[in-house]
Amino acid sequence: MDWVVEYSWIIWLVLILLFVTIEMLSLEFTFLMLAIGSAIGLLSGLLGVPLWAQFLIAAASSVLLLLLVRPSLLRLLRKGADPAKSNVDALVGATGRVVQTVSGHGGQVKLTNGELWTASVAPDSTATSLEPGTQVQVLAIRGATAVVIPAERNAS
Repeated sequence: MDWVVEYSWIIWLVLILLFVTIEMLSLEFTFLMLAIGSAIGLLSGLLGVPLWAQFLIAAASSVLLLLLVRPSLLRLLRKGADPAKSNVDALVGATGRVVQTVSGHGGQVKLTNGELWTASVAPDSTATSLEPGTQVQVLAIRGATAVVIPAERNAS
């Protein structure tokens, strides 16, 4: 037991390196807070605090960091995220015109972005089929099919 007390700084360094390594793989700031808490435990050990108190100090500081600092860091990290929708999410709400008669089972629409999509009429739509030239709006994307409604319905 004397060896553990005498070389506790090695245990702290190993924990810090382990937590930093895991943090580099996860990038969610949890293990960073644990690493900082371990560093505080290491500092308390270098100041002569007993081993049991070092662990209590490290645990308490880690919990405080997780509760107080981590949420702010996550907010700052996500602050610069691009709010623009992309891929399929960008198509929901898009408008277009029917190219080939669209029913509940199939058809084609050309969206305003120029893409040609297989389409079906939304099940809750009052229209059972949409003729070519009809203005439509995309409600959802299911697989490779755009679920559409007549654009007039959305205007009301």
